Amino acid sequence: MKISLDTSLTSIVPTFKIGIIHYTKIIVAESPQMIKGRTQLYQENLFLELQEQPVTERPGIKEWRTAWKTLGADQNRYRHSAESLMRRIAKQNYLTPFHSAVDLNNFFSLQYEVPIGIYDTNLIDGNITLSLGEEETGYEGLNGRYNSLKNIAYSRDAKGPFGSPFVDSKRTAVTENTTDAIQLFYLRPSVSEEECTELLNAAGKMFSQIHGGDYTTAILTKEQAQVEI
Repeated sequence: MKISLDTSLTSIVPTFKIGIIHYTKIIVAESPQMIKGRTQLYQENLFLELQEQPVTERPGIKEWRTAWKTLGADQNRYRHSAESLMRRIAKQNYLTPFHSAVDLNNFFSLQYEVPIGIYDTNLIDGNITLSLGEEETGYEGLNGRYNSLKNIAYSRDAKGPFGSPFVDSKRTAVTENTTDAIQLFYLRPSVSEEECTELLNAAGKMFSQIHGGDYTTAILTKEQAQVEI
Protein backbone atom coordinates (compact mmCIF):
# COMPACT_ATOMS: atom_id res chain seq x y z
CA MET A 1 0.00 0.00 0.00
CA LYS A 2 1.25 3.45 -0.96
CA ILE A 3 0.37 6.59 1.01
CA SER A 4 0.77 9.94 -0.75
CA LEU A 5 0.53 13.61 0.21
CA ASP A 6 -1.06 15.65 -2.58
CA THR A 7 0.28 19.04 -3.69
CA SER A 8 -3.18 20.56 -3.08
CA LEU A 9 -2.11 20.70 0.59
CA THR A 10 1.61 21.44 0.38
CA SER A 11 1.16 24.19 -2.23
CA ILE A 12 -0.86 26.13 0.36
CA VAL A 13 0.97 25.04 3.53
CA PRO A 14 4.50 24.07 2.39
CA THR A 15 5.41 22.62 5.80
CA PHE A 16 2.29 20.43 5.98
CA LYS A 17 3.23 17.06 7.53
CA ILE A 18 1.46 13.76 8.02
CA GLY A 19 2.73 11.20 10.51
CA ILE A 20 1.95 7.54 9.85
CA ILE A 21 2.01 4.58 12.21
CA HIS A 22 1.18 1.18 10.75
CA TYR A 23 0.24 -1.47 13.31
CA THR A 24 0.09 -5.19 12.58
CA LYS A 25 -1.06 -8.21 14.64
CA ILE A 26 -2.78 -6.04 17.24
CA ILE A 27 -5.57 -7.01 19.64
CA VAL A 28 -8.21 -4.33 20.28
CA ALA A 29 -10.34 -4.76 23.39
CA GLU A 30 -11.72 -2.88 26.36
CA SER A 31 -9.11 -0.44 27.65
CA PRO A 32 -7.14 -1.72 30.64
CA GLN A 33 -7.77 0.06 33.92
CA MET A 34 -4.35 1.71 33.72
CA ILE A 35 -5.33 3.53 30.50
CA LYS A 36 -8.76 4.46 31.84
CA GLY A 37 -7.25 5.87 35.01
CA ARG A 38 -4.45 7.72 33.24
CA THR A 39 -6.87 9.24 30.72
CA GLN A 40 -9.27 10.36 33.44
CA LEU A 41 -6.48 11.96 35.48
CA TYR A 42 -5.11 13.66 32.38
CA GLN A 43 -8.53 15.12 31.61
CA GLU A 44 -9.00 16.39 35.15
CA ASN A 45 -5.60 18.12 35.10
CA LEU A 46 -6.30 19.51 31.63
CA PHE A 47 -9.63 20.92 32.83
CA LEU A 48 -7.81 22.89 35.53
CA GLU A 49 -5.26 24.20 33.01
CA LEU A 50 -8.03 25.29 30.65
CA GLN A 51 -9.51 27.51 33.34
CA GLU A 52 -6.35 29.62 33.07
CA GLN A 53 -5.56 29.20 29.36
CA PRO A 54 -8.38 29.07 26.78
CA VAL A 55 -8.51 26.13 24.38
CA THR A 56 -7.69 28.34 21.39
CA GLU A 57 -4.47 29.55 23.06
CA ARG A 58 -3.00 26.06 23.46
CA PRO A 59 0.01 25.97 21.09
CA GLY A 60 -1.05 22.92 19.05
CA ILE A 61 -4.71 23.94 18.87
CA LYS A 62 -3.81 27.48 17.87
CA GLU A 63 -1.43 26.35 15.14
CA TRP A 64 -3.92 23.94 13.66
CA ARG A 65 -6.64 26.60 13.68
CA THR A 66 -4.29 28.78 11.64
CA ALA A 67 -3.56 25.95 9.18
CA TRP A 68 -7.30 25.23 8.94
CA LYS A 69 -8.00 28.85 8.01
CA THR A 70 -5.08 28.96 5.55
CA LEU A 71 -6.51 25.93 3.73
CA GLY A 72 -9.79 27.80 3.38
CA ALA A 73 -12.11 26.28 5.99
CA ASP A 74 -13.99 28.14 8.72
CA GLN A 75 -12.13 27.14 11.90
CA ASN A 76 -15.08 28.19 14.07
CA ARG A 77 -17.75 26.23 12.19
CA TYR A 78 -15.65 23.15 11.37
CA ARG A 79 -13.38 22.59 14.34
CA HIS A 80 -10.60 20.03 14.05
CA SER A 81 -10.98 16.97 16.23
CA ALA A 82 -8.29 17.84 18.80
CA GLU A 83 -9.96 21.19 19.48
CA SER A 84 -13.39 19.55 19.74
CA LEU A 85 -12.09 17.04 22.29
CA MET A 86 -10.44 19.78 24.32
CA ARG A 87 -13.56 21.96 24.31
CA ARG A 88 -15.49 19.05 25.77
CA ILE A 89 -13.00 18.77 28.61
CA ALA A 90 -13.11 22.53 29.23
CA LYS A 91 -16.82 21.98 30.01
CA GLN A 92 -16.00 18.96 32.21
CA ASN A 93 -17.72 16.75 29.64
CA TYR A 94 -15.03 14.11 29.96
CA LEU A 95 -14.49 11.39 27.39
CA THR A 96 -15.85 8.00 28.33
CA PRO A 97 -14.06 4.74 27.43
CA PHE A 98 -14.95 3.19 24.06
CA HIS A 99 -12.29 0.60 23.27
CA SER A 100 -8.52 0.52 23.63
CA ALA A 101 -7.64 1.81 20.14
CA VAL A 102 -10.05 4.77 20.16
CA ASP A 103 -9.26 5.60 23.80
CA LEU A 104 -5.52 5.76 23.12
CA ASN A 105 -6.08 7.68 19.89
CA ASN A 106 -8.04 10.32 21.83
CA PHE A 107 -5.39 10.41 24.55
CA PHE A 108 -2.63 11.05 21.99
CA SER A 109 -4.72 13.76 20.34
CA LEU A 110 -5.12 15.57 23.67
CA GLN A 111 -1.49 15.06 24.66
CA TYR A 112 0.00 16.27 21.38
CA GLU A 113 -2.77 18.78 20.57
CA VAL A 114 -3.17 17.56 16.98
CA PRO A 115 -5.93 15.75 15.09
CA ILE A 116 -5.31 12.00 14.74
CA GLY A 117 -7.29 9.32 12.94
CA ILE A 118 -7.03 5.56 13.22
CA TYR A 119 -8.37 3.21 10.54
CA ASP A 120 -8.76 -0.52 9.94
CA THR A 121 -6.30 -1.29 7.14
CA ASN A 122 -8.35 -4.28 6.00
CA LEU A 123 -11.27 -1.93 5.28
CA ILE A 124 -9.14 0.37 3.10
CA ASP A 125 -9.24 -0.36 -0.62
CA GLY A 126 -5.94 0.22 -2.41
CA ASN A 127 -3.60 3.16 -1.91
CA ILE A 128 -4.20 6.21 0.29
CA THR A 129 -3.95 9.84 -0.82
CA LEU A 130 -4.21 12.85 1.47
CA SER A 131 -5.45 15.97 -0.27
CA LEU A 132 -7.69 19.04 0.08
CA GLY A 133 -11.44 18.55 -0.08
CA GLU A 134 -13.50 20.01 -2.90
CA GLU A 135 -17.16 20.98 -3.19
CA GLU A 136 -18.39 17.39 -3.60
CA THR A 137 -16.03 15.76 -1.05
CA GLY A 138 -17.73 14.21 1.97
CA TYR A 139 -19.05 11.07 3.69
CA GLU A 140 -21.24 9.72 6.45
CA GLY A 141 -19.23 10.25 9.59
CA LEU A 142 -18.95 8.66 13.00
CA ASN A 143 -21.08 11.57 14.23
CA GLY A 144 -24.04 10.01 12.38
CA ARG A 145 -24.47 12.58 9.63
CA TYR A 146 -23.11 13.54 6.23
CA ASN A 147 -20.03 15.73 6.54
CA SER A 148 -18.83 18.09 3.80
CA LEU A 149 -15.03 18.31 3.59
CA LYS A 150 -14.70 21.32 1.28
CA ASN A 151 -11.34 23.03 1.98
CA ILE A 152 -10.56 20.44 4.68
CA ALA A 153 -7.67 17.97 4.46
CA TYR A 154 -8.89 14.41 3.99
CA SER A 155 -7.72 10.88 3.16
CA ARG A 156 -9.15 8.74 0.38
CA ASP A 157 -8.72 5.27 -1.08
CA ALA A 158 -10.08 3.63 -4.25
CA LYS A 159 -13.63 3.79 -2.87
CA GLY A 160 -13.44 7.48 -1.94
CA PRO A 161 -12.93 9.64 1.17
CA PHE A 162 -12.67 7.90 4.54
CA GLY A 163 -10.88 10.17 7.02
CA SER A 164 -10.09 13.75 7.98
CA PRO A 165 -8.93 15.87 10.93
CA PHE A 166 -12.58 16.99 11.26
CA VAL A 167 -14.48 13.70 11.68
CA ASP A 168 -13.84 10.19 10.38
CA SER A 169 -16.13 7.99 8.30
CA LYS A 170 -17.89 4.87 9.52
CA ARG A 171 -16.54 2.80 6.63
CA THR A 172 -12.99 2.29 7.91
CA ALA A 173 -13.56 2.57 11.67
CA VAL A 174 -11.45 0.44 13.99
CA THR A 175 -13.40 -2.14 16.00
CA GLU A 176 -12.54 -4.96 18.38
CA ASN A 177 -12.17 -7.16 15.28
CA THR A 178 -9.33 -5.01 13.90
CA THR A 179 -5.91 -6.66 13.70
CA ASP A 180 -4.14 -4.24 11.33
CA ALA A 181 -4.48 -0.46 11.56
CA ILE A 182 -3.10 2.81 10.24
CA GLN A 183 -2.89 5.90 12.39
CA LEU A 184 -2.59 9.28 10.65
CA PHE A 185 -1.22 12.21 12.66
CA TYR A 186 -1.91 15.71 11.32
CA LEU A 187 1.34 17.01 12.74
CA ARG A 188 2.00 20.64 13.60
CA PRO A 189 3.57 22.26 10.51
CA SER A 190 6.12 24.17 12.61
CA VAL A 191 7.53 21.10 14.39
CA SER A 192 10.76 19.62 13.02
CA GLU A 193 10.84 16.19 11.40
CA GLU A 194 13.16 15.00 14.17
CA GLU A 195 10.64 15.96 16.86
CA CYS A 196 7.82 14.44 14.81
CA THR A 197 9.74 11.16 14.55
CA GLU A 198 10.22 11.09 18.33
CA LEU A 199 6.50 11.76 18.83
CA LEU A 200 5.48 8.93 16.49
CA ASN A 201 7.88 6.46 18.09
CA ALA A 202 6.64 7.34 21.59
CA ALA A 203 3.02 6.91 20.52
CA GLY A 204 3.72 3.69 18.62
CA LYS A 205 5.56 2.18 21.58
CA MET A 206 2.75 2.98 24.01
CA PHE A 207 0.07 1.70 21.63
CA SER A 208 1.97 -1.56 21.09
CA GLN A 209 2.45 -2.07 24.82
CA ILE A 210 -1.34 -2.19 25.13
CA HIS A 211 -2.26 -3.95 21.87
CA GLY A 212 0.76 -6.15 21.15
CA GLY A 213 1.95 -6.64 17.59
CA ASP A 214 4.44 -4.56 15.65
CA TYR A 215 4.54 -1.02 14.30
CA THR A 216 6.43 1.08 11.77
CA THR A 217 6.43 4.86 11.36
CA ALA A 218 6.84 7.31 8.49
CA ILE A 219 6.39 11.02 7.77
CA LEU A 220 4.99 12.59 4.62
CA THR A 221 6.25 16.05 3.64
CA LYS A 222 6.45 18.18 0.53
CA GLU A 223 9.93 16.74 -0.13
CA GLN A 224 9.00 13.13 0.76
CA ALA A 225 5.43 12.95 -0.52
CA GLN A 226 5.01 9.17 -0.79
CA VAL A 227 5.81 6.11 1.29
CA GLU A 228 4.99 2.44 0.93
CA ILE A 229 3.95 0.27 3.86
